[in-house]
Amino acid sequence: MKNTDTAEEKGYDAGKKVSGIKRHIAVETQGLPHAVAVTTADVTDRDGALKAIERCKENLRSVESVLVDGRYTGQPFADGVLERIKATVQVVKRNELHAFVVLPKRWIVERSLAWLEKCRRLWKNCERKLNTSLQMVHLAFLKLLLKRS
Repeated sequence: MKNTDTAEEKGYDAGKKVSGIKRHIAVETQGLPHAVAVTTADVTDRDGALKAIERCKENLRSVESVLVDGRYTGQPFADGVLERIKATVQVVKRNELHAFVVLPKRWIVERSLAWLEKCRRLWKNCERKLNTSLQMVHLAFLKLLLKRS
């Protein structure tokens, strides 16, 4: 997520060539969040996901399996998830290297991130502190839940 000039805490993601923050979310099958973390962009996806799991491990006690995409491969990540919430990690990899293929269940996370993008204050990181950005994400999901009921 790109930053505005007012952001105090930001990092640089060399892979995406973006200065800003990253939002890490773990969602259930309906797209509702169970774990959320906001980090600077220089934090890797694996480390950010482990931070989100650590922050919200009380909500994830009943999780038995975590479905992730290819960015989360590796035994250290799987061991980190097993250590924190006693769940196994299933990595869904693409079969074809340069073709568009819908990955199973992947669209659920993408849909949840798209819901966040609909909130005016979240299309770009306008907050000075990471904690404020995290609270804005929580408020956006609360707004979504209230609209549904």
